[in-house]
Amino acid sequence: MGFFGDFHRNGVFEKSLNATFISLIPKVAGAVDIKDFRPISLLGSVYKILAKVLASRLRKVVGKVVGHSQHAFIPGRQILDAVLIANECIDAWIKSGNPGILCKLDIEKAYDHVSWSFLLEILDKMRFPSKWRKWISFCISTVRFSILINGEPAGFFSSSRGLRQGDPLSPLLFILVMEALSKLALKAVEEGFLEGVKISNSHSEGVLISHLLFADDTLFFCKPNENNLGYLKCILLIFEAMSGLRVNLNKSVIIPIGEVPNVNALAQFFGCKVDYLPSSYLGLPLGASYKSKAVWDPLIERFHRRLAGWKAKLLSRGGRLTLLKSTLWSLPIYFMSLFTIPASIAHQLERIMRDFLWNSNSSCNGLHWVNWDEVCRPKQEGGLGIRPLRVMNEALKTKWLWRFAKEDNAMWKNVIKAKYGTDDLGWWSKMSSFSHGVGFWKSISACLERFKSLVHFEVKDGSRVLFWHDIWCGDHSLKTLFPSLFRMARHKNATVLDVVSWKMFTIGI
Repeated sequence: MGFFGDFHRNGVFEKSLNATFISLIPKVAGAVDIKDFRPISLLGSVYKILAKVLASRLRKVVGKVVGHSQHAFIPGRQILDAVLIANECIDAWIKSGNPGILCKLDIEKAYDHVSWSFLLEILDKMRFPSKWRKWISFCISTVRFSILINGEPAGFFSSSRGLRQGDPLSPLLFILVMEALSKLALKAVEEGFLEGVKISNSHSEGVLISHLLFADDTLFFCKPNENNLGYLKCILLIFEAMSGLRVNLNKSVIIPIGEVPNVNALAQFFGCKVDYLPSSYLGLPLGASYKSKAVWDPLIERFHRRLAGWKAKLLSRGGRLTLLKSTLWSLPIYFMSLFTIPASIAHQLERIMRDFLWNSNSSCNGLHWVNWDEVCRPKQEGGLGIRPLRVMNEALKTKWLWRFAKEDNAMWKNVIKAKYGTDDLGWWSKMSSFSHGVGFWKSISACLERFKSLVHFEVKDGSRVLFWHDIWCGDHSLKTLFPSLFRMARHKNATVLDVVSWKMFTIGI
């Protein structure tokens, strides 16, 4: 506690506590070149505790100073939000018939190139107090590094820029730096230099999406012309000059949306390569058909890869069950949070799990001692507690409906509201009359009626709760409990506020 007190008062600590060992972690199997390794900073325990305390305090306010286009490391925002928005924007673009360009940008050595002076200037512009800026400056500028060679440190050296991977503060400080790029993009949109993609319906003004950021994964939505791409290139050069973060155009791509006949010329002008839909973003398919079985091929391959390392091991059936539930079963969760899993894919994955459980080898056709439906029952009912994939898929998609009802100013919700509209009370989005396309929301909305039957409302003033249709009094809706009265009711879509007078507690049906 004395260490924390001294740092709080003086903004300094013993510099030796900030010594950092760098361990090289291979990015790919059989890594040889230095570029195939990722440097991970091994921090001292005392400094790491301090950094975690500062990060936990910073996390409480970062959502207030960072715009809605960023989705990484901010409480209340999720990685899936960015994937949902990107696919819904592409879907809207395709259905509108208007061509567009999606720019996927790769920021080179993102953490390593951050300018300290620029970061401190950002903190000042965001009105962080001088004491906070002093704390951050000391934490990032007094680092001394030593590279571990065969497990042994090889001398120490200092740095003049960059953030450490492994430091709890680094992700939050990095998104503060990236907010400068976001603000540049928004200013360019405001001045008409970038156009983005407009999401709207006949009953709303809509929202304009120009970019999405998740840490260093960056998407820009542009019109397919040299003006838009030229201004974007200028923005990136300005941002590089200020922050030190350079976009590696050799690893960046532009993706045509709709008919873009001059896409190769635009790529040459921008200095990058051309890619086509379906692509990938944050580990999930981008612009893929909702019912495409091909999008599940990487997941099936991961299943087989994971099993390959286990088959050679002598595992008891209990050990196999533990591995299945803790690791194998969790692999499809990320995909199933947005995609509707086809019945054939669910059956294939469950067959792999079933074979592994009983035989320890998915390629063997051994005896299955218990029916799989029985295995998937809860333990209290005699099963092993493995959840069926299709049931879990529906539960994960239904979570979006819960979030739609509960979250107010989330960017993804504003996109869905602008694209599909909402009901009169604002709890749910309207059902889409368009084809599925490459968006997710129509398949998510298919769970709405079942979800409504399970939701209980807290009445409050009653202005957003339907008297007859919603479950607010008991475990069933009033139209279910009193069908005869419901048939005679004059206003079948009345709210509780319309019907009930709370002062006298009288009901006027």
